[in-house]
Amino acid sequence: MPSDLFLKTANVMHRAILGITRGRVGWRVGKMPVLELSTTGRKSGVSRSVMLTSPLQESNAIVIVASRGGDDQHPAWFLNLRDNPQVEVAYMGKPKSAMTARVATDVERARMWPLVTARYKGYAGYQTKTTREIPLVILSEG
Repeated sequence: MPSDLFLKTANVMHRAILGITRGRVGWRVGKMPVLELSTTGRKSGVSRSVMLTSPLQESNAIVIVASRGGDDQHPAWFLNLRDNPQVEVAYMGKPKSAMTARVATDVERARMWPLVTARYKGYAGYQTKTTREIPLVILSEG
């Protein structure tokens, strides 16, 4: 499973690429769009940002996956938005906008998970590495 140091380093490097290229490179990973998700720390109350990919978008909703590479622990950003669903999202380099996050219902996840894994097979592999059900999070305006 990826270490916290690895995940933080990957985020720093991703931001560096965006900065060096002035946003011309880095808003896609493979075929997936990239977003910057800002949550409020559940313990600290401080704004925390992370770069994530979105394998699925429907209407005005953006779907993200709380996989943490198949780790048995949820990512910190997921725990933060679960406690405070009001987030900010900079999608594909656009200015940040206020959004509301919610975990997909069982019915929504059953429909969306095959679409997510069809677009990025790595998520199916992550699910086999952990006993927890990897949550899908739906980000919507408002």
